[in-house]
Amino acid sequence: MPPLTLPVERLRVANSRPIRPQGDYVLYWMTSARRTRSNFALDHAMARARELNRPLVLFEALRSDYPWASERHHRFVLDGMHDNAQACREANILYYPYVEPQHKAGKGLLRALSEQAALVVTDDFPCFFLPKMVAAAAEQVPVLLEVVDGNGLLPMRAPDRAFSRAFDFRRYLQKSLRPHLAIAPKADGLAKHELPAPPRLAENLTKRWPMASAALLDGSQGLEALPIDHQVRATAIAGGMQQGARRLEEFVGQKLGHYAEQRNQDHGTSELSPYLHFGHLGAHEVFQAIAQHENWTPDSLSDITSGKRGVWWGMSESAEAYLDQLVTWRELGYGFCHYREDYARYESLPDWARKTLAEHASDSRPHVYSLASFDQAQTHDELWNAAQNQLRSEGRIHNYLRMLWGKKILHWSAGPEVALDIMIELNNRYALDGRNPNSYSGIFWTLGRFDRAWGPEREVFGKVRYMTSANTRRKLKLQQYLAKWREPSPGLFEA
Repeated sequence: MPPLTLPVERLRVANSRPIRPQGDYVLYWMTSARRTRSNFALDHAMARARELNRPLVLFEALRSDYPWASERHHRFVLDGMHDNAQACREANILYYPYVEPQHKAGKGLLRALSEQAALVVTDDFPCFFLPKMVAAAAEQVPVLLEVVDGNGLLPMRAPDRAFSRAFDFRRYLQKSLRPHLAIAPKADGLAKHELPAPPRLAENLTKRWPMASAALLDGSQGLEALPIDHQVRATAIAGGMQQGARRLEEFVGQKLGHYAEQRNQDHGTSELSPYLHFGHLGAHEVFQAIAQHENWTPDSLSDITSGKRGVWWGMSESAEAYLDQLVTWRELGYGFCHYREDYARYESLPDWARKTLAEHASDSRPHVYSLASFDQAQTHDELWNAAQNQLRSEGRIHNYLRMLWGKKILHWSAGPEVALDIMIELNNRYALDGRNPNSYSGIFWTLGRFDRAWGPEREVFGKVRYMTSANTRRKLKLQQYLAKWREPSPGLFEA
């Protein structure tokens, strides 16, 4: 094996198959890092192609039967595929976009592509159906399958455990992250690649599994014929690398300086989470943009290792606050999902939370709503209804109200396990950044994950942190928000 171009903690071998040096190409199967910039997996696939003097084929597929498949999620991914197609065309790299027209229509395509490949490189992602999909692929492809972790600034396998508190993980980062900051993916993974010309794929392969049309990728062809949820419509939030880069530039240039005091207001956050979730932006790209804006160098890092926040990076107050979200909280969730296969199950809650919720499971609830009532925003609370209407329409919730949204589902459900199921269903169906380690962190936080016991002990909640709509109204300026979202927006979704 040649010298690694990325840290050893970021690379794992998924099977024991050999490299086939005489293969026609190196295949990069893009699954979660759906971008051609700032992408460790793409960099590694490029390095393998240079080593073997083979062209690179970039394969990106969109299946139709993933859980909560809808026009909303499909359109966002397709926006990214459009950008990737353009980038590969400009770089003279063969890009193979495949969108399933019917359930299971793509079965066998990865194996067929890998039969002509020297090896396959893919992305590591610790959540949703992707770990099982990669494990199944490892058994099917006839060549070596390498899996690359480009999820965060810290490789997921660098620690030896999942952390139960942000404080403890922050302390670990302060002791261990510094050397990892010295190694970043290439800003443009396709630039000056000097690889052999793109190969010609077998005609029978492309005839059986036709590449997605340019019209489908650019949105001029609709999604009506695809077997997905057509009730959850696409939103006005466009996906893709280019749109993610524009959002990042806007955040850093216009909003970062006010982040510390504005993050609990609507649109006061970066609004980058959908792009990070779908891999249209990478954490390194976001970090580099902030570091450049702050004129930061690694020498600015303090020597603090106590877990204290707000003074470690050596940046402005707002930049420190945002990086605590991007690095500490985001990567805390990724690590938890990596080390805990039960991350989405009620049993993964800390012992104290399960104990106190069990003790209060039979408490009388002030209201009990069904999944359908929650879904349709038909509760007695106009603030909660507004948050749900925003989620259904925009695919996002006001940052602070996300917490209240979950707490009230716990308060108004028949039991905590029922509440968990409702939160997962609504969030994953509607949220553009759902089905992500951060989603599960937020949902389970409402039930006690990454938190501590609070007093006084209350009905239903026990020692789990309590929130009310009345207190939230006092903390936030919500008049315009309620005026906009008190009623659902017509046309963006169907009940």
